[in-house]
This record gives sequence, C-alpha cells and structure tokens, in this order.
Amino acid sequence: MSALNRVPSLMARAGTASALTIAAVGGSVVIPGVASDAAAATPATKALHIAASKKGSPYKYGAAGPRRFDCSGLTLYSFKKAGKKLPRTAAQQYNKTHHVSAKGRKAGDLVFFHSGSSVYHVGIYAGKGKIWHAPKTGDVVRLQKIWTKSVWYGRVS
Repeated sequence: MSALNRVPSLMARAGTASALTIAAVGGSVVIPGVASDAAAATPATKALHIAASKKGSPYKYGAAGPRRFDCSGLTLYSFKKAGKKLPRTAAQQYNKTHHVSAKGRKAGDLVFFHSGSSVYHVGIYAGKGKIWHAPKTGDVVRLQKIWTKSVWYGRVS
C-alpha cells in the first residue's frame, strides 16, 4: 500500500481539525517509516522489491531468471528490471559499483562476500543486516541474515 493510500485512514484517526490543518498547509503529509512515492521509485529500491518477488525460486548455477537464479544472476536480473545494467559475475559487479562502508550501506545496495581479495557471492541488502540472495545448489532465493563480517558493499549508479 502506498503512502498516499494510507493518508485517508491516518486523517480519520487524526480527526477533522488535523485534516484541515494539513490541507491549509499545502497538503503535504509526512508519515514516519513510509517512503514517499519518489523515494520508493529508485532503481535500488525497485531491484530490492524485484529480488524479494523471486522468493522461493530455485538456485541454478549460471541462471539469470526469470524462474531460476544463481547469486549474480539474481542481482543482474533485479537491476535490469529496475533499469540498470550490471555485468554477469559477482566480481565484475563489485568492480562496477560505487563502494560504500558498512555504516553507509542502504537497502538496495549490493553485498559482496569475499575471501581475501576474491569476491565469491553477492546479494541485495534488505536492511537490518539481511540480504535477498540465491544461496547455493539445492536452495532457493530467500531473505537471510548476513553471516560473516567478510563483506563489502557496493551501490549501483
């Protein structure tokens, strides 16, 4: 449900006087925890929602959708549908992103798992220390807590 669809119920709870105040001030409603339609429309947010919509899709090495995915295939597919182009592998994707710190990470950023300097896995950051990813053979696309500190973050621009 978009923020705009929630406004009538919020106004009903706030009362007529508050609704009139909102209208008199220019009709802007700020609802904590609800992104504006403009913010929700960023490619990273779209990609995150697309990846989440693939929940339960089987892992298949080398697959990039729309029904089966490997890790970089899921990120490639999700960002492509959101209007952004990424290369095929996790390592190539890392090299094409703007690197950000763990403190600066945002939902929709890519999370790259590495061993030393080698990137071996990628997912899409969902917030609260979790990612959407296609884990491994025999598994499915799912939301999972980040299990290691050996990660780097990249923002698709």
